[in-house]
This record gives sequence, C-alpha cells and structure tokens, in this order.
Amino acid sequence: MRKEVIKSDITVIGGGLAGVSAAVAAARLGRTVSLIQNRPVLGGNSSSEVRVWVCGATAHGTNRYARETGIMGELFLENQYRNIDGNPYIWDMILLETVRAEPNIRLFLNTDVHEVEAKGDAGCRIIRSVTGWMMGSERRIRFESGMFLDCTGDGLVGFLAGAKYRIGREAKEEYNEDWAPQVADDITLGSTMFFYTKDAGLPVKFIPPSFAIDITKTTIPLKRVIRSGDNGCAYWWIEWGGEMDTVHDNERIRDELWAVIYGIWDYIKNSGKFDADNMTLEWVGSIPGKREYRRFLGDYVLNQNDIVEQRQFEDGVAFGGWSIDLHPPQGMYSVESGSKHLHADGVYHIPFRSLYSVNVNNLMMAGRDISASHVAFGTTRVMGTCAVIGEAAGTGAALCADKGIFPRELYQTHMRELQQTLLRQGASIIGFRNEDPDDLARSARLAASSTLTQLNVQKSVESYQLNTDIGLLLPVDPELTGIDLLVDAAEDTTLELELWDTGRGENYVPHTMKTAVSTPLTKGVGQWAKLHLHWKPDASQNAFLIIKANEQITLHLSDEPQSGVLVFEKGPQPIVSPDFGDQQPAQPVVQWNMRPFVRKSICFRLLSPTHAFAPDKVIDGYHRPYAGPHLWSSASLQEDSPEWLELSWPAPVTIRTVHLAFNDDVNEDLINLHHHRTPFEAIPELVKDYRLQAYIDGEWVTVAEVRNNRKRRAVHTLDRSLSSERLRLVVDATNGCPRAEIIEIRVCG
Repeated sequence: MRKEVIKSDITVIGGGLAGVSAAVAAARLGRTVSLIQNRPVLGGNSSSEVRVWVCGATAHGTNRYARETGIMGELFLENQYRNIDGNPYIWDMILLETVRAEPNIRLFLNTDVHEVEAKGDAGCRIIRSVTGWMMGSERRIRFESGMFLDCTGDGLVGFLAGAKYRIGREAKEEYNEDWAPQVADDITLGSTMFFYTKDAGLPVKFIPPSFAIDITKTTIPLKRVIRSGDNGCAYWWIEWGGEMDTVHDNERIRDELWAVIYGIWDYIKNSGKFDADNMTLEWVGSIPGKREYRRFLGDYVLNQNDIVEQRQFEDGVAFGGWSIDLHPPQGMYSVESGSKHLHADGVYHIPFRSLYSVNVNNLMMAGRDISASHVAFGTTRVMGTCAVIGEAAGTGAALCADKGIFPRELYQTHMRELQQTLLRQGASIIGFRNEDPDDLARSARLAASSTLTQLNVQKSVESYQLNTDIGLLLPVDPELTGIDLLVDAAEDTTLELELWDTGRGENYVPHTMKTAVSTPLTKGVGQWAKLHLHWKPDASQNAFLIIKANEQITLHLSDEPQSGVLVFEKGPQPIVSPDFGDQQPAQPVVQWNMRPFVRKSICFRLLSPTHAFAPDKVIDGYHRPYAGPHLWSSASLQEDSPEWLELSWPAPVTIRTVHLAFNDDVNEDLINLHHHRTPFEAIPELVKDYRLQAYIDGEWVTVAEVRNNRKRRAVHTLDRSLSSERLRLVVDATNGCPRAEIIEIRVCG
C-alpha cells in the first residue's frame, strides 16, 4: 500500500456535474485543484453508470431563454455537436476530456474519501485535510488545501467535518412554505434505477429471476405508465426509499429497484399485452441514482417563497428554472401521481450565502447538498442547476484562495468582484450586467455594416387555425406603433389583439394589459391585417401580444425563426396536484406553451423600426436575453458579402485579449441523453467563420481567424499587445442563420 500527500489550493470532492464545473471554474482562474471522484467515470447521475437526463432551467422547454451558459453551456453545445443521438459513453468522454483539458486540475478517479481532519469548536471549524482510498491501486491519499468543496451529493465530507445539516422535510411554519408538511419529518425523495431495451431483430425470451416482483400484485400497472418502447428516464418513476435512509439503506433500495425493473420487464415480455417478442434488455443500472440526503446549512437557507416569488438577491450567483418537483414518499408503490410540479413565472435566483457552510469556515458546497429547504431543494436538485451552482462555488473558492480569506468574508467585502468574474467567464447571473472597469469595449463607439431595424417574418409555409389564444412576444425598443398579421378569414369577422407587459425582465408571460385593439376582416385568404396600437414604455422591454381566439381566422406560420421573437399557444389551466382541489395555483409558463412553435414564428410585420438589435447592444452589459434580446444583428448575411461590427476609440488603446460571445439561442432546449433529437449539430445562430481585425498603419490587419466555430464563447489572447483605435469583427458565415448575430465583445489591454 502506498501513502501519499497531495497539496493544492482547492480540493473538490465529488465528480458529478457540480464538482466538474467547480473544479474547471477554479482551474481556469489559475488555482490548483484536486478533483476526487469515487467512481471510474465523471458525471454522477448523468454518467453512463446511472443515465439521468441533465435537466435544468429550461424545464424541458417550459421556460424561455433559460438554457445555462458558462461551463454547463459549453458541455451542452459540445455534446450536441459530437453526440446528437445521446450516447451515454460519449457523454462520459466529453466530461473527461473537459477536465483533462485543464492543466491546473489533478483528477483522482476511483478514490473514496472517508476521513476528514478538522479542528475548532462546533461553531467555528476548519478543515485541514481529507483522506481517500483509491480502489484497485492500493493508494491511501491525503489531500491538503485551504479550501474544500463538498460536491458529493450525500454530503459526507461536510458531515465528517462537523458542518451543520438537515435531512428530511421542515415543518410548514419554519419558512412559511405551503408545500411543506405541518410537522417536520425525516422523509426524503427516493432513489431510482433505469434500464435500456433494444429490438434484437428476432424473438428473444425472458425468464425472470426469482427475486423479480410480480408487479400485477402491486399498484404499479394501475398508477404508472408502462410502454414496451420506453426505457431510461421515461421510467423516472421507478423510485423507492423515501421513507428509508437513502444512504445507509442504499443496498436494500438497490435490491428493491432491481426486483421491480425485472418485474416490469417480465410484465412487458410475458403478459401478452405488449408487442415485445423481439425486444431484449440492453442495459440495467446497478447504482441507485439518489435524489436527496443531507442539505447543509449556510448563512441563508433558500426556501419555497424565494423560488415562487423569484426573489432577487444582492449576492445572486446562479439561477434555476426547474419546477418545485416533489414525489410521494412511497415512490413507485404510491397510489398518488409520481410527482407534483409548481413553476414560478420564470427563472429564479440563487444566493452565494447558500453555497458555504454556516460553521465550517473553509467549506463550500455545490449540487444537491446546498443550503435549501426540502421544498426549494425540489428544484435546485436537477443537474443543470447543480452545474451552474458548481461554477459559482468554484469561482468563489478560487477568489478565496487567491485572497487568503473565507467565503463569508468574500460575501461581505468582495461580492461584486465575484459576480463580475462569473460574468467575465461566461456564466449567467440573470439581471446582472458587465461593469468591468478594465473592459475597454465599454467606452468604444460602435458601427456595423448593417443592422436589423425592420422586424418582420413574412415567408409562409403552413397555416394555423386560431382556435385558441396565441401569444407573440417581441422586443419594444423604443416603441411599438402597430403590427400587420398575415391571416385568412373564412367569413367576415373581427381580429382582436391585446398588448401586455411581462412584469419582469426575466419573465416571458403576460403580466399587465396595456391596451387592446381590433380590426374588421373581410372573407379572404393571404391578407395582411393592420392593427394600430401604441406603447412606449419607460425602458426597453418585451411586449406580449395576445391574438384572441377566433375560429374564423387562420394565421400563417413561417419556418424562419427570428431572434427575440417567441410564439405561444394558450392551453387549459394546468393541474398542479389534485390535493389543491379548486384552488390550483396559476402557472402561466405552463399554460402558455411554446412547444408547438419551436423555431417557428407567425407571419407578421412591425409598423415601426426597432433599435433592439443595434450595434451598441454588444456592450450594454447583458450577455443573454433580459427584457430584450441584447445582441447585434445584421440585416442579412450573403455568402459573398461579409458583415462586420466595429469598435472605435478617440485615441489608440492597447489591445491584448478580446472576448467574443456569439448567439447560441439559449431558448433551444438541449439535453445530454435521449429526451429528444434536435435536428442540427451546431446551433444555427452561432457564427461559424470569422476574422478579428485591427486597424494598423492605415490598413486592416487580421489578428485572429476562426473557421468552423461551434461554441458560444471565444477568448483571443494575441501574441503581443497592439495599439489601435479601431477593432473589427468580420463575420463570413454562420451555422445556418441568415444574419450575423453577436452577443458581446470585451476588450482588455
């Protein structure tokens, strides 16, 4: 047996998406990181060993413009390009490659941490080291650092260090949470395992093992959906153990899940109710995917009201958007629905104070063990959100290591620096803008080869009968004076339209009606109906236009998406849970559904020009949609006529590094495994071929050039600093969009 000591600035324990993102974030800021994972692969529940979808703020397309950026965003885009069919092993490979690309990370797979050295009294402790055993290598390794991140999910490291924590559900009165029980208990969400199937092309028999459960003697066939073609996360409801201890009873839980999986497969193969003669099992999980265990206490405990009210925090560092998603304690044996969901009106915000321990000074946490109530945890637990929390925690740990301070002091004295660092690195803090004093672009004048000023979509490819209200969201900058809609009228009738605001910059649902108009229509097809309305808000924002249902009217749809424009169909009031009876809480993000119109628009023409895509939007501080698209768009892009965006200063400036952010359409719902297949490998709006040019000695000199780009961000550090008063980004081609679209440009000396 070999004994070793590894010293680094930061030790991250847990190699799920929270730990991976934390380690990569800290390493990119120059800190040395030890990343420890007790499995042979990275990814935690998303890995090939467990195979859970990476869900996040998009909530499978329920939330608008909500996909994560930063490190999680990079992983989504890379997986989309290299693994469009969702192979779990290629996802493993992408995660491993991402970590190995960082020279400041030392990765320790198959290493189980089970010892922690910490000192101090219960209210003020310090971790000195953690020790792990590397399985198969007979190596006992002691890791010493100034900062430690518990990304283990179960929270073992923090527990061994003496960090304060909770397990189970708080009482309703503690945080005034409607969804909490009247009396606190130790019930958690259960664990799940999946299975994959395939068509073998010839008959395959299945003889169940002796331990398989006869599910016909349970409530499962009555209360859960079973289909022969489903597999993987379609069986998310194979869940059990919420009334047990999901850690100490892990083996018992796994055995029960196995028994049910083989029982389900026996039912599919041998009951005669399914066309499954040629179907066979391809893979069965062996590691329960845990949902919940310890949740550490931080200086702030995120709760249900913070989620539903979308509370803005002055120390906000991350965001989420999944519903509050709670499951019955009995899991798959429950006679209730397998889950109940409560959505806010849009994304919500996560404070830094929930990412560090209240009593262990150098302990931070990321993932499902952060400081949140059980109810709030019902949304923060999904892996896309865990990843952005991990990036925030890793960035915070890096700044702490750099300054020689603890996280609480970072919150008290360096919060703005942390937030600005996250924004500079590409992470998203919704509603926060770039205020970096070292960004020379903020003082530049902007010009462009062309700019999209007339917002319209006119190419009709299909029709849509107006049987329900339709919503059209578009930017108002600076005003809206009217709109033309392309319609057919089966009879003489009246077209009615309402204009609403969205209430908040991060929301995309109708909030307050501002005006309503109507216009008569005569029977006929292919006519442009003109609706005059005027709205000039105090600040640029989105308008939500509601085209009222009228069965005599048919709208025209286009297959040409337009950035900044979304279309919705109004559905019935969603049922959150039968428990609420007639008092169902409103969920407009569910009722106004955009899934029928993914990458589509209704045909329309705005009567007034727009400034929403002006060149100076790339330096307005926002690098994702928020009360508007916040990007520059050219009027068009021709193959033989590049479009360009130019920054200029009154006098030469010293340029060394240029940060570029391209439009990767954060409204597009991407996922790592087999939820849905997005037809393109690279987001069409992404710039594909471009040149970065500086004006030197009276001519344009190319200082950087990229072909076949598929990424949102590019950071170009020049070989040497140069002096120029003009800098130009020339776009030669995109990945399919007929316009050049740029989100942000930063320039540093």
